[in-house]
Amino acid sequence: MITLKSKREIAIMRDACCIVAEVLAKLRQACRPGVLTRDLDRLAEEATTLHGAKPAFKGYRGFPKALCASINQQVVHGIPGEVELKDGDIVGLDFGVLHKGYFGDGAITVPIGKISQETEKLLRVTEECLYRGIDKMVPNNHLADLSRAIQTHAESNNFSLVKEFGGHGIGKNLHEDPMVLNYVVNGRGLKLREGLVLAVEPMVNMGTDRVQILSDGWTVVTLDGKPSAHFEHTVAVTSNGPEILTRLP
Repeated sequence: MITLKSKREIAIMRDACCIVAEVLAKLRQACRPGVLTRDLDRLAEEATTLHGAKPAFKGYRGFPKALCASINQQVVHGIPGEVELKDGDIVGLDFGVLHKGYFGDGAITVPIGKISQETEKLLRVTEECLYRGIDKMVPNNHLADLSRAIQTHAESNNFSLVKEFGGHGIGKNLHEDPMVLNYVVNGRGLKLREGLVLAVEPMVNMGTDRVQILSDGWTVVTLDGKPSAHFEHTVAVTSNGPEILTRLP
């Protein structure tokens, strides 16, 4: 079921998403060689609690941590632990909060020290894919317009898109309809209307689009071991165009 949000609901979600943006900004600053992903997880949870909010992912379908931290070939859903960030790594940080009954969700991929030029390009293109998709979030466009913008930009740069995972509606639930594909299947999909709020999140791979889930039941990795990048914003469709909610004022 597709639920459109009122201006009051979007205002609450804006506050939730601002917390997400603040936490991700703190995590970005904390990312450097020698830091353990468990320390990033603790930072994220403590910062969220200070705002009177709750981490959205902790306990969600059994996920054990507040933060998803996915390094290099890990696409999404990496579990923080004793893993140390190293020079040349990239780490995808996916984080959400529950605040006053509504969810916010966002993700960034952060370079650790000096990374290769090709990996720099992967991060740049993935973030560009996110914003090209968001630009299509205007009333009377369709979901496929968003998906096509993402797919075209990624593939024109010789990267591939993860097919098994994508974005989603968001509101009173962390994951709501519709699913937001990062590639075009058939038809034009749902018509976008004012009040629709979506988490848009391209996951772009340097090599194959094929992935697998590790034995921990969560961590998704590329099948060829090449790096993957992930960026995400929670965005509302408004009469004035897309409003990125997970953006600091």
